[in-house]
Amino acid sequence: MASTVHAEDDLQHLVAAAAPGTVIKVAPGVHHVHLVLDRAVTLEGQSGAILDGDGQGDVVRIRVAGVTLRNLTIRNSGRDLTAMNAGVYIEKDVDGAVIENNRIKDILFGVYLDGPQHVRVIGNVITGIAELRMPDRGDGIHLWNDAWCEIRDNDVSGTRDGIYDYVSHDDLIVNNHIHEVRYGVHQMYTKQETLQGNISSNNVGGMALMSSSHMRVIDNHLVNDSTYGILFNYVTYSDISHNEIRDITGDFTGDGQVMEGAEGKALFVYNSEFNRIHDNLLADSPIGVHITAGSQDNHVYGNAFVNNRTQVKYVQNVADEWSVDGKGNYWSNYLGWDLDGDGVGDVPYRPNDGVDVLLWKYPSARVLMSSPSVLLMRYVQRAFPVFTPPAVQDSHPLMRIPEKLRASADEPRR
Repeated sequence: MASTVHAEDDLQHLVAAAAPGTVIKVAPGVHHVHLVLDRAVTLEGQSGAILDGDGQGDVVRIRVAGVTLRNLTIRNSGRDLTAMNAGVYIEKDVDGAVIENNRIKDILFGVYLDGPQHVRVIGNVITGIAELRMPDRGDGIHLWNDAWCEIRDNDVSGTRDGIYDYVSHDDLIVNNHIHEVRYGVHQMYTKQETLQGNISSNNVGGMALMSSSHMRVIDNHLVNDSTYGILFNYVTYSDISHNEIRDITGDFTGDGQVMEGAEGKALFVYNSEFNRIHDNLLADSPIGVHITAGSQDNHVYGNAFVNNRTQVKYVQNVADEWSVDGKGNYWSNYLGWDLDGDGVGDVPYRPNDGVDVLLWKYPSARVLMSSPSVLLMRYVQRAFPVFTPPAVQDSHPLMRIPEKLRASADEPRR
């Protein structure tokens, strides 16, 4: 059953009179609405169909299972962060809503999922309210206490975070492009989430993943973000693999100095344990990976560290081996040799020494870099390894970039 709504029609009245399963075709023109969908209908926009909230409240609020919104322009929500005004607001326990191929713009929150399940948010273009300061904006797609949702093929920009995911589990966040926001993907207290094939560019941080476990973070591309590509803060038992992270720039103050803590880290691993970090490309950034605050028992192997100013910043007091079953990582500044030609270096790679650790703890000591005392310290560490502090060692460094990463590593810098 289908019916067509014209701009002069009362869309809310037509929805109230529709039988479940009705397809309502929204004709071209501006429909000024604060639409409440309390029955399972499909709203399908014809070319030029616009739902406009006139800067107040939610444009569309979904209260029942089985609603579909497709091919609409949804714009001009309210700006009340406390009320969480949104272009599309999906209420608690709603099951199976589909938000597909819409243009959602000039909104506080784009799509707000307030505890639903099996929701699909696919192929939408979402842009925030550019005139608001970033902390005053909502998120492009906001998930709270949801499960088994699919967030796929969306383009998100100009919001606070692109996709914010809180206290959720078993979601798929796949093939989204997120740019010009704070964090491309921001997760807190999630479990068994899959982040795959997403592109983050020109954000403050690509992904901020916190207090989460059993995640799959695979095949994402994070380029030209400023502070870090991926932050892991108390992340456990997760697989981080086949990601391309490059050209992380560092965040600068007005006088050209790098902001403290924002040096530009491809990976920042903080208080995270029991993860597998493998087969990633970490390239062309000030710091390849920063490991700190009790991040132990992670398996790090098969990665390519290419042309990072500092390959590893390791600020811990325990030694850590970065190879598994005879397979280490590729290091573009490795100076060892491979006499037997097996593709594995004969000399272990140690990215840091005691002088590096000293400078990280006491940055003002950099003025002594060329002093005889610092040169003597480095000589003593090489001659008498007993004086070398606990650090990362790769006992089986790879002589060549792994084949699966080579094409990405050879691409010209963006």
